[in-house]
Amino acid sequence: MKSNILEVKNLKTTFSSKRKSFNAVDGISFHVEKGETLGIVGESGCGKSVTSLSIMGLVKSPGTVSGDAIDFDGVNLLNLSKKEMRNLRGNKMSMIFQEPMTSLNPVYSVGNQISESLKVHKKLKGSERKERVVNLLKQVGIPRADEIYHNYPHQLSGGMRQRVMIAMAMACDPTLIIADEPTTALDVTIQAQILELMKELQLSKGMSMILITHDLGVVSEVCDRIIVMYAGKIVENGPVKEVLINPSHPYTQGLLASLPKKGHKEDRLNFIPGQVPAPLNWAEGCRFSERCPYVMEKCLLDVPPLIKVKEEQESACWLAVKEEVKEYHELVKNT
Repeated sequence: MKSNILEVKNLKTTFSSKRKSFNAVDGISFHVEKGETLGIVGESGCGKSVTSLSIMGLVKSPGTVSGDAIDFDGVNLLNLSKKEMRNLRGNKMSMIFQEPMTSLNPVYSVGNQISESLKVHKKLKGSERKERVVNLLKQVGIPRADEIYHNYPHQLSGGMRQRVMIAMAMACDPTLIIADEPTTALDVTIQAQILELMKELQLSKGMSMILITHDLGVVSEVCDRIIVMYAGKIVENGPVKEVLINPSHPYTQGLLASLPKKGHKEDRLNFIPGQVPAPLNWAEGCRFSERCPYVMEKCLLDVPPLIKVKEEQESACWLAVKEEVKEYHELVKNT
């Protein structure tokens, strides 16, 4: 039986001003097993990236992170000081950001930037540190690693910069990596190469990974389990095959229906009407109710909890309750 490297319990990330406050992430709970890849999907504004920043302790003021626990390998991150988080971040847990050009410092060589975590966390000396960085660059598939070591970010292509970001994240052999849209800015061919590289490195190092993306195709290729987020909450979760083949929540169904179908030529793609509401405009009941084709009166009044629909699959939808399904079909029949 696998044990968990990360357990998030009732996570809330709140942003406040003098007049108002809202939870961009609103009481979510999930876990990551050792050696597995968890995918977090949803449209922009659903809370995916804020979740990752909250775990890494990178939410800046006026944001605050609270909850019952963010348990990483037996340590509750919510109880750590800023110094203790810095010692952990980049060492035992690392993050790959979606925009390497804005994440890499333009005035330092890539070798210098990868070396920094080895200097801080591993206390490696100059020559030993350089050798380690060059080997890392080779591991992530960068040719002429000795030469690239001295290059600056602007001298590299988008794919090469992303490989540098991966090397930086891998430098201290972390047990957990969070990858936030790691292939968004890359063309399809390079995307496939980067994803394959990440899978190979994860298997060889035995790491756990959280992959944040809006691309369900990427999730189906890379992830073991999936979390679907909407308006700061988890609306569905479970094994990738179960969720993608038999989605239970109307939002997940809508996301899958909007994908182009192989071998089918369509005049117009399906889409989910409307857009993700801003946090201050969230509905009183189910937050997807304004866009849901199956909305009932109960949906407008009560927030649905995550309901078990299969052994390992949960859905935050009142239609997952058999009595509510019966009531809905009766309603449709009589209208």
